[in-house]
Amino acid sequence: MKQALIVWGGWPGHEPEKGAAIIGDLLRGEGFAVAVSESTRAFADPDLGRFDLIVPMTTMATIAPDEEANLVQTVAAGTGLGGYHGLMCDAFRNAVDYQFMCGGQWVFHPGGIIDYRVNIVRHDDPITAGLEDFDYHSEQYYMHVDPSNEVLATTTFGGEHTAWVEGVVMPVVWKRRHGRGRVFYSSLGHVAREFEVPQMRTIVHRGLLWAAR
Repeated sequence: MKQALIVWGGWPGHEPEKGAAIIGDLLRGEGFAVAVSESTRAFADPDLGRFDLIVPMTTMATIAPDEEANLVQTVAAGTGLGGYHGLMCDAFRNAVDYQFMCGGQWVFHPGGIIDYRVNIVRHDDPITAGLEDFDYHSEQYYMHVDPSNEVLATTTFGGEHTAWVEGVVMPVVWKRRHGRGRVFYSSLGHVAREFEVPQMRTIVHRGLLWAAR
């Protein structure tokens, strides 16, 4: 049986506990044994490599050097990493090794909660296969991203909120490798109710399964 670890906490505005429950149910439905922790100390577990998938779900928090080092080394050794929105890519702002592993870091969301379009750019990938472009209502994440990411979906910024980024095409969904580990990320999912959007839920569900060892 595959094993997954979900670690939630940090800023409550992203509803990490509710999100962790949803992710836990998705993974259990796929036959995973799911462990859940509210502490980043779980990342320091010397047997962290027993997990096939790790899902970080904490925002604007801190991670101790030994926790970060063990997590990064575990993923590089083959454990999968997957997550969404600021719960993964705005988790630890001072942890550059963690950010390098994730492939991106949130920096801004012009206009806050707005309407925007998500464009599927890879229709042949198992994570996005069968999905078409769709409208979305949430934070449109402006991110600093690794050019080595394999981008699956993007969004284009208008200039009505921040004029100087008008026309910028920004990755929304990507996957990548970190050593022998698979890494998946989607910037969608500011609050738990966004899992009611079928495309968002499908992307996260498939992405986590792809990332799992």
